[in-house]
Amino acid sequence: MEIDGKVFVVTGAGGGVGRELTLALLDQGARVAAVDFREESLAKLREITGPLVETFLIDITDKNAVMSLPQLIINRMGRVDGLINNAGIIQPFIKVNLLTIDDAIHVMSVNFSGSLYMMKAFLPHLLDRPEGHIVNISSMGAYAPVPGQSLYGASKAALAQSTDGLRSELRGTKVRVTLVFPGAMSTDIAKNSGVVMAASSTSTAASKIPTTDPSVAAQIIIEAIQRERERIFIGSDARLMHLLVRISPRLAARVIYRKMQALLDQQ
Repeated sequence: MEIDGKVFVVTGAGGGVGRELTLALLDQGARVAAVDFREESLAKLREITGPLVETFLIDITDKNAVMSLPQLIINRMGRVDGLINNAGIIQPFIKVNLLTIDDAIHVMSVNFSGSLYMMKAFLPHLLDRPEGHIVNISSMGAYAPVPGQSLYGASKAALAQSTDGLRSELRGTKVRVTLVFPGAMSTDIAKNSGVVMAASSTSTAASKIPTTDPSVAAQIIIEAIQRERERIFIGSDARLMHLLVRISPRLAARVIYRKMQALLDQQ
């Protein structure tokens, strides 16, 4: 898909990968409808981009607000050519036995239901365009079991499966679908999810996990849109773990547990 001159909707655009995607799209000549539920983050984004970006203060778990969003964007920007479902949160870093039902529902609502609402709201408009593109950002946790993030993984697995199904449904149309599996990212997702690390030693353990910079991830995703790639993995950890899970799911689970045990035991 040619990005220059297109209008893209980006959720979670106020920070992390979402902000870098917004900036990268602008560099390629696109216009961006930046969606986030944090007014402060959108204000900071406007300071960087000026009038080049239109911002929309929306909670994607609010179905009625999301279903009204396409017309708001079209009224201000004329059309929509692409949707990037980037917004997501992690769960409190605890085992399922200790996770509250409310926290579990919240993670599923943001990571899966919110993205589903966005797809349902924008797909009819994308189908009317000469070409359209949907990007859904899942996670390595969708295929690799991460203790302490079981519901997060489940939400991202649901998003991944629905994305693959949607792509099959859209064959024969001009709407392309890309599924993204990032590994560990150097973002503020824990802070933005309301997750507080319990001890300084936990933060030290987390800092030892290799991460991908959001700007690098954004460039990889932009290239995937341009080349109309169906699936991409970001980070050596995502690629290697995908291979290991296919070879030996049991070994993969053991490897991940050893890496995450220090984090899990201190929560």
